[in-house]
Amino acid sequence: MQTVRAPATSANLGSGFDVFGVALDRPADVVRVEKADRTTIKMRGVGSQYIPEDPDKNVVGAVADALDAPAHIEIDKGVRPSSGLGSSAASSAAAAVALNALYDRGYSRQELVAVAAEGEAVVSGEAHADNVAPALLGGFTVARGDAVTTVDASIPLVACLPEIAVSTRDARRVVPESASMEDVVHTIGSAATLSVGMCRNDPALVGSGMDERVVTPARAELITGYDAVREAALDAGATGVTVSGAGPAVIAVCRESARRDVASAMVDAFSTAGVESRAYQTRVSEGATLY
Repeated sequence: MQTVRAPATSANLGSGFDVFGVALDRPADVVRVEKADRTTIKMRGVGSQYIPEDPDKNVVGAVADALDAPAHIEIDKGVRPSSGLGSSAASSAAAAVALNALYDRGYSRQELVAVAAEGEAVVSGEAHADNVAPALLGGFTVARGDAVTTVDASIPLVACLPEIAVSTRDARRVVPESASMEDVVHTIGSAATLSVGMCRNDPALVGSGMDERVVTPARAELITGYDAVREAALDAGATGVTVSGAGPAVIAVCRESARRDVASAMVDAFSTAGVESRAYQTRVSEGATLY
């Protein structure tokens, strides 16, 4: 048997649509695998009742097929589905690491990114690496084509998850098909600023670099209370706030001393909007861990 813990992740970070991602130190999925003649899946944990156990419809089934590694797979969900915190990526990444070790396939973590991305295709229809890359490699990741660049950052974050659901497919439908040159230039500047901030472990630069005017406003419309939550977080000391992945989670960057106040402010703002939520006081952290 092999057991792997893989973290929640936040993708896009505003200016890095389908490219940027970070691993969070909490929450996380735990996956256990044992060799078998055919793949079977057992689900438990948060939101597990909504996830099919049929290997043809579950992300880890696609990972097992890609590795030619049939197994009995148990998934303990800590990352809620349809949260914007890389729920499917956490399961995919954990399964890829566990099955690679169980069958001694010999793939590197970098090589497993493409394998785990096959699981993502089951959920979103496309094999994106922006969540699976940080789930596997940890830190801040830049996924561009077949290449993934990593930065070993440690930035304080608050991920606030409201009790509403936004599917990845729905969130992709609202993304505009075009953007003005002014907005493109603004996004490039923000992405560069955020990248430098991650390299320097500078929350102020990272927060400033989250600002983006094309994808984020469209997705924010799907999140009840988003504008109020963003303003509350900034007033409480956040240096930047944006939609986490496809949403509905909202991710805030802050200094360590402000993290508790930012978390409370975000929860209170969602409550005022009539939405219950949970805030994770977290940070950019390590990727999947094999036990």
